[in-house]
Amino acid sequence: METDLTRRQILRGTAAGVGFAVTAGIAGAPAAGAAPLAGEYDVVVVGSGAAGMTAALTAAKRGLSVVVVEKAPTFGGSAARSGAGIWIPNNPVLLAAGVPDTPAKAAQYLAAVVGPDVPAARQEAFLRNGPAMIASVMANSPLRFRWMEGYSDYYPELPGGLPNGRSIEPDQFDGNLLGAELANLNPAYLATPPGLVVFSADYKWLNLAAVNAKGAAVAATCLARGTAAALAGQKPLTMGQALAAGLRAGLLAANVPVLLNTPLTDLNVENGAVTGILVPQGLIRARRGVIVGSGGFEHNAAMRAQYQRQPIGTAWTVGAKENTGDGHLAGQRAGAALDLMDDAWWGPAIPTPGDPYFCLAERTLPGGLIVNQAGQRFVNEAAPYSDVVHTMYDKNPSAPDIPAWLVVDQNYRNKYLFRDILPLLPFPDAWYGAGAVFKASSIPALGSAIGVPPAALTSTVNRFNGFAFAGVDRDFRRGASAYDHYYTDPLVLPNSCLAPLWAPPFYALKLVPGDLGTKGGMRTDARARVLRPDGSVIPGLYAAGNASAAVMGHSYAGAGSTIGPAMTFGYIAANDV
Repeated sequence: METDLTRRQILRGTAAGVGFAVTAGIAGAPAAGAAPLAGEYDVVVVGSGAAGMTAALTAAKRGLSVVVVEKAPTFGGSAARSGAGIWIPNNPVLLAAGVPDTPAKAAQYLAAVVGPDVPAARQEAFLRNGPAMIASVMANSPLRFRWMEGYSDYYPELPGGLPNGRSIEPDQFDGNLLGAELANLNPAYLATPPGLVVFSADYKWLNLAAVNAKGAAVAATCLARGTAAALAGQKPLTMGQALAAGLRAGLLAANVPVLLNTPLTDLNVENGAVTGILVPQGLIRARRGVIVGSGGFEHNAAMRAQYQRQPIGTAWTVGAKENTGDGHLAGQRAGAALDLMDDAWWGPAIPTPGDPYFCLAERTLPGGLIVNQAGQRFVNEAAPYSDVVHTMYDKNPSAPDIPAWLVVDQNYRNKYLFRDILPLLPFPDAWYGAGAVFKASSIPALGSAIGVPPAALTSTVNRFNGFAFAGVDRDFRRGASAYDHYYTDPLVLPNSCLAPLWAPPFYALKLVPGDLGTKGGMRTDARARVLRPDGSVIPGLYAAGNASAAVMGHSYAGAGSTIGPAMTFGYIAANDV
């Protein structure tokens, strides 16, 4: 494997005339010769996230010449920042682990989750190609994967749903395999604590390490992995860091250049067909096609204001900061239709200083509830995170739910990890200063502190406590689904999702509509080809990942419903081009 491929070597012979101004042609479709030629390949891939690198690796293994252009100074995009769950039914990793999946179950489940929003042909293409994509990635890169056992499909009670889940994640990867290129990896959203090797599936138990024997054992295992890796001289990577690094290692071995700091400025269109891309260095021609995997538009304030419900902005997302819709806008100028632009991979977020915190386990663990500005519950706190934010927006006009408040007591804080804050330790002063958390000695006082009617909040907490003692949430059925129990405390009975709030002080954490990225983008067919509003194909143009409209429609089948389809449609595009 090549590990000494430097950026200078990558750029040599492929980037000429850095700094040339790019002049767009009529209607944003530059004519040939409008910019200096900066390179020519069979396939040009825009974006070095999971979709783009999977596409590039697939095309290279077909014997095609490929280049990847990346706007950021790092590779990996949002995938590198993520937990890297990958939802792919019937993939070889699942089947080897004995997961009782079948194509019929998967098709039944996906259709029930997605509904009529996504053509059946696209759903079928995803399910048919996903397992082959995983096999191809393992055959052509150092990546290996693990089943996230027990991480339920998000709607396991629907026909074909699996309570033990279909999600996989990358196995441990040694960053040394990348050599100097490791320095160009986009950092994780939340860094793993030093000395530990942690998988996404471990977080369920690490949250409980202070109160649960299995949680303590998992923490010890994470430490043992880290110690073993250090003794072996490894640089252990997991989750999104492993996924991005492993794909990049595959590209290095295949001699595929990844040009960093090289943003897409437009598509080159000749006679209605896409024949390349424009970057600041000039024109990069694509003899067979362009695959756009440039991510979403979550950091484009104007696009969010144009397409999405208010309140919205760019401060609540955890997507890569370079995701400003460049691919969407270039596709539109080339005639592409856009779909699902109002939606995102939502999740409640706490607007902490710096990056917001995407709230997963914390809103599900027993001893907490979510209320709106009227002091009332309005949602099952343990529901899939996208559903919680859809409900926030749906109900906000009549009963303000943005911001909402996660209310917990000291008993909760004594037991459970919160983000990376150990039990018993205080929330950071900066969180209080930013208005992300409030503390009070009583529930009425907490209501006054956050501008919620104290009597209403007290009544809501008292009613919730009654449900907790009985083990049945009569208002929102929290705990009725197997998914609700994933991030909970199995020692809490009779319902591991529910515990009363009784120990002062009490805390309220602000919740806003966060996201992992937007999910609207260019309309594509089952072959990942980009379509015009009339349904015709734009020759030479493909899209995958968050630059395309999601195959999940307005829903979310399970952990990894972003990355799994992104990689799969990148694979489909590269096999079709």
